[in-house]
Amino acid sequence: MRKNLSRRDFLKGAASVAALGVLAGCSSEATTTTAAPTTTVAPETTAAPAKSLYTPGTYSATGQGYSKLMVTMTFSADAITDVQLNLEGETATIGQAAADELKNALMKAQGAEIDAVAGATLTSRGVMEAANKCIQQAKGEIPVEVVTPENTETAANWLGVEPEITNISETWDTDILIVGAGNAGCIAGAYAAKHGLNFRLIEKMEAVGTSRGWYAVIDSADALALGEKPVDRARLRLELKRFSSGKCNQNAWTTWIEESADMQAFVKEIYTKYAPDAKLEVTVGQEAVWPESEGFFTPAVEHFWGMGGPSRNSLFAQYMEEKGYSIDFKTSLVKLEHEGNKVTGVIAQNTETGNYIRINAAKGVIMATGGYPANPDMMEQLDPLGTSVITYPYYAAQDDGQGIKAGVWAGAAMQKEAAPMIFDRGIVTPGTNAGYITLSTGGKAFASTWPKTQFNLGSQPFLKMDRSGKRFTNESGTYDMMSYSAANLPGGVYCSVFDANMPEDVVRFHTLGCSASTRKNPQGQLKNFDEYPEFCFKADTLEELADKLGFAGEAKDTFLATCKRYNELYDAQNDVDFGKPAYRLSALKTAPFYGFWMGGALLTTEQGLMVDAKARVLNEETKEAMEGLFAAGDCSGGFFYNNYPCLLPGIACGRSMTFGIKAVKVAAGIDA
Repeated sequence: MRKNLSRRDFLKGAASVAALGVLAGCSSEATTTTAAPTTTVAPETTAAPAKSLYTPGTYSATGQGYSKLMVTMTFSADAITDVQLNLEGETATIGQAAADELKNALMKAQGAEIDAVAGATLTSRGVMEAANKCIQQAKGEIPVEVVTPENTETAANWLGVEPEITNISETWDTDILIVGAGNAGCIAGAYAAKHGLNFRLIEKMEAVGTSRGWYAVIDSADALALGEKPVDRARLRLELKRFSSGKCNQNAWTTWIEESADMQAFVKEIYTKYAPDAKLEVTVGQEAVWPESEGFFTPAVEHFWGMGGPSRNSLFAQYMEEKGYSIDFKTSLVKLEHEGNKVTGVIAQNTETGNYIRINAAKGVIMATGGYPANPDMMEQLDPLGTSVITYPYYAAQDDGQGIKAGVWAGAAMQKEAAPMIFDRGIVTPGTNAGYITLSTGGKAFASTWPKTQFNLGSQPFLKMDRSGKRFTNESGTYDMMSYSAANLPGGVYCSVFDANMPEDVVRFHTLGCSASTRKNPQGQLKNFDEYPEFCFKADTLEELADKLGFAGEAKDTFLATCKRYNELYDAQNDVDFGKPAYRLSALKTAPFYGFWMGGALLTTEQGLMVDAKARVLNEETKEAMEGLFAAGDCSGGFFYNNYPCLLPGIACGRSMTFGIKAVKVAAGIDA
């Protein structure tokens, strides 16, 4: 058999095996009993033949990991002779990566009792569950589990099928359940702890999620104290409306606009208590301004607690601990429980033991489970355009969309259009294409092998060219604008070139948000060209640079002609070709010359469960608020459409934390 099967081929093959019935050891669950082997009675003096351990054949069974996974095992009369795993719904870098180790362990053990693969405990448990059922089928202890064409169709859908869980090991009761210890969940837990509420916070990983450094606040006391005038809120709304083409829930903006300053006051209270030496940086004045000539509105919203200090989420966890609460780590959401339009709690799973837990939540469940960037099925089906231009995975591996799926299973409305957060910093080697590649495990991953974090220099508006050597866009814009400009280019990637004047150029460019790191430390960026010569290319001439970037023949001639034309536009200080502002033009005249190839870096997705201004999840059928279900952060929808307005630095995280608090207030009756 092939080592790795696609989900479609796997299920098709399993269904074919089922059709063979007794010849393959499989039959219809509704009509089958496993027949005992026929034997001939021998004379008393002759020993009876040994009874077969298994009925030879191939058997399939499902188990529950992060998704519904499948194991197929082939048996002789007395041994397991082959194992095939279908783990396509598992996290590519964790569960899918453990496929070979799990297969080898099952073959070596000749049974289902194997050690879990470190870091992939939940996937391991699901594989053991399915393998045990295969063995029981082969022994005739349980009916054969048949994969039907109906299952084949549903498996091809990103939503899949809501699991049926009956073997509950324990039950917890609480008023409020928070699912996910990321930026929204941690502040929600800390705020609930401050008010002495009866709540629990579950998290499937072993620690709190990574804290996003920058977050956006409107009219914080800290910004006003630095001399900033109150934000022009009417113009802010127009800017958000323009970014989203008017598709978003403008009442949700009101919650962030009106309540983020209170959120910031709470965050500052926590820092003052646990990290008094941390320095709050608020980007104000000219540092926060994108030149008016391009029409973007950029108010002072960016708040940041400096580099190198304690993470914000760890401080929230410390605060909860001091108040007598603890986070239930290694506890993964499986599904919501609901009665009609009312959510009553969840089914969760202990990822160490595999045991299922019913958690009843009398006042509500707050979903803070993140987006779906780590789920290839959801990315390809829900955001094919974004997927086509991404090369670098900057997201958290646990953000697999499970909370969104659970909400939709329960009847929640989901945002109908994608809103990915893509940064133009996914550096690749020459010849690498954007989009997914298929791994040896059968899973999918984005192609960049860059060993560090995002390549910050990618966001600078230097000359960009496609593989034919042609310039194709105005390079001045937001992060995702540059990435989307490459959607129709060969390979979905482009190269960026500049000369030795880069340190002076980037000061003049004055990009905002995290891309400002380049102008604050340009020499640090240039070190990459010595340390990573397979990604970053430096040459004494443009001809030599073209060779290193992989241009040859006609493409090299076009590359050199494009550089010449760009120098002409710079000299004229007028980009008549694409309309880039003069202050963002640069020359290609002073050696050494630099270049690299680039695609998009995916941070997260913002297409989630639709919520109202009170963080209440809306029902798909009626568009009314569901009782007992709230969402905050990247698993919620309605705030962003099309893209992420990165010229309002930190707005996604600011929204997440503001709505984390809002959900607690509404669920607890603090804010009706």
